[in-house]
Amino acid sequence: MIIGPKKLLQLVKKVNLVEDLSERELTNPEGAGFDLRLGELYKLQGGKAFLGEFERETPGLKLIKTYEKGKRKEVVIKPGDFYIATTIEKVNTPLDITINFKPRTTTFRSGLFLRTGNVAPGYKGKLSFALKNEGPMPVTLEMGCRIVHAQFEWVDGGGSQYRGQWQHGRVTTKKREKQI
Repeated sequence: MIIGPKKLLQLVKKVNLVEDLSERELTNPEGAGFDLRLGELYKLQGGKAFLGEFERETPGLKLIKTYEKGKRKEVVIKPGDFYIATTIEKVNTPLDITINFKPRTTTFRSGLFLRTGNVAPGYKGKLSFALKNEGPMPVTLEMGCRIVHAQFEWVDGGGSQYRGQWQHGRVTTKKREKQI
């Protein structure tokens, strides 16, 4: 069951469910969750990718832009460009909650598609997703813009503690590594 904004705001205060929420989300959230903002943008750069049965390696990344409160920073996403993005917000997910993402409609109406995953119970840190311009024209994003809608759901029966290596918002591997 999706957890509504009223209960989410209680959990923000009680268990620090989400850190660094915007004033808008703290006072007047819309829909059935929170809108999260663009914090960092990375471009794939060099290296290689390997997804094996017991090991993995992700390509190197180059930091393109970072959000700084009070500073207007823009980035132009050209057609075909692929980025890894992180949120300004950080989560502290209890064992009975998972998070799923939905793109904001203005995101895909502009030609941008998000590739998102699930946040496992017990995960702590900023969130990462892929962003690709699949439209025919460049799209300008301002760092700090609302880009994804996070929906929080109860895990019936409790979840298993996240123990992966992406804990605390890591966005790439440094070399090939054994999976936990």
